[in-house]
Amino acid sequence: METSRGHAGARSWWALLGFGAAVAVAAAIGALGVRGTGAEYAALDRPAWAPPGWLFGPVWSLLYALIALAGWLVWRRVGIGAAFWAWVAQLALNAAWTPIFFGAGRYGSAFAEIVVLWLAIAVTVALFARVSRAATLLLLPYWAWVSYAAALNFAIWRLNP
Repeated sequence: METSRGHAGARSWWALLGFGAAVAVAAAIGALGVRGTGAEYAALDRPAWAPPGWLFGPVWSLLYALIALAGWLVWRRVGIGAAFWAWVAQLALNAAWTPIFFGAGRYGSAFAEIVVLWLAIAVTVALFARVSRAATLLLLPYWAWVSYAAALNFAIWRLNP
C-alpha cells in the first residue's frame, strides 16, 4: 500500500509531465506557425547579428525544458497561485508570438506582442524569486533570449516595412 507521501511524490512527477505537456503545446503552436517559413526568414532583410534559422530549434528546445522545470519547481512549493498564473500567461504569450510574426507576417504586431511577453516574463521572474531561487535562475536564459528576440523582431520590422 502506498503511503500518502509516496502518492504525493508520484503526483509531483505526473505534474512535471503536465508542465512538460503545457510547454510542448506552446512549442507545437509555434512550430505550426513556422512550418515552411525557413525560406521566408532567409529572404527577410535582417541585421548582421541575426542568427541563422537553424539555431532557433535547438535554443527553443532547451529553453522550453527550462521553462517547464521552473514552473514545476514553483508549483511544488506553492501550488496554484499568482506565480503559477504568471507562468501560464507568459507561456500563452510565447505561443502567440510565432504565428503573428511568421504566420501573419505582422512584424509590428509581433513586436508589440513580444514586449508584452517580455513584461510577463519579468512578472513571472519576480514572483518566482519569492518562491525558488533555482526556478528564477532557470528562467533567466529564457528572458535573455526573448530580450534578444525582441531586438531582432524590432530590427526586422524596421528593415522590412
